[in-house]
Amino acid sequence: MSNVIIWADIPVVDMPRAMKFYEHVTGEKVHQFPGMEDVAVIGDPTAGPLISADLYLGGKPSKDGATVYINPNGDIDGLLARVVEAGGEIERPKAFMGPMVGWIGTFFDTEGNRIGVQMAGDAPE
Repeated sequence: MSNVIIWADIPVVDMPRAMKFYEHVTGEKVHQFPGMEDVAVIGDPTAGPLISADLYLGGKPSKDGATVYINPNGDIDGLLARVVEAGGEIERPKAFMGPMVGWIGTFFDTEGNRIGVQMAGDAPE
């Protein structure tokens, strides 16, 4: 199955704060480019299709809109712990949603967006 969602714009009101939050939570560098101070790309811009999200000024963060899910790269517990360390708030702790979905959780970032995290995995023992 191919990915249906190929990009996500995450609205922010404070770019430096949001960049710091997402760098801490994802472990990826967040890049801004000269002349484009209202946009920051999460991850390595030379990695091509692995980049899948940016932060942008001018939108309205929302806890009620669509939820973007990010990949914890096999460490959902670590990612959720880093959310709290970076000033975010856990909305829904990690929960097993069955073998087709695996593990999910949701959190609010420092800007007020609801963001999800999903990781394949087996049922708890």
